[in-house]
Amino acid sequence: MASNPHRGGAGGSLYGGAAPYRSREGLSTRNAAGSEEIQLRIDPMHSDLDDEITGLHGQLRQLKNIAQEIGSEAKFQRDFLDELQMTLIRAQAGVKNNIRKLNMSIIRSGNNHIMHVVLFALLVFFILYMWSKMFKR
Repeated sequence: MASNPHRGGAGGSLYGGAAPYRSREGLSTRNAAGSEEIQLRIDPMHSDLDDEITGLHGQLRQLKNIAQEIGSEAKFQRDFLDELQMTLIRAQAGVKNNIRKLNMSIIRSGNNHIMHVVLFALLVFFILYMWSKMFKR
C-alpha cells in the first residue's frame, strides 16, 4: 500500500515524516497542490463543530468591533494631536512676535529704565543700612 503524503508517510511529506497539525478531532490541514494555501478538512462525524464555528463567528464579530473602536479612537487622538500641534505653533509664533516687540521697545527707550532700577535698589539698601544703624544703639 502506498503511503499518502498528506498523512505524514514517506514519499514527499511536507512535515518531515510527522503527522500534519491537528487542532481537534476530525480537523486536519493539508497544503493545496502547488500553492501556499491551507485547506481545512472537517470530519462530519463531529457535530459539535457547528457550535464551535458559531462561537468563533461571534468572537470574530467582537474582535472586529473592537478593532473598529480602536481605529476610531486612534483617528480621534491623531486629529486632537494635530490640532494641539497647530495651537502650539501659533503660540510659539505669538511669543516670538512679542519678544521681538519687547526687544524693539527696549532699544527705542534706551537704557534709562535699567539705570532707574539700579538707583532705586541702591536707595533702598542705603535706607535699610541707615535704619539698622539707628536701632542698634
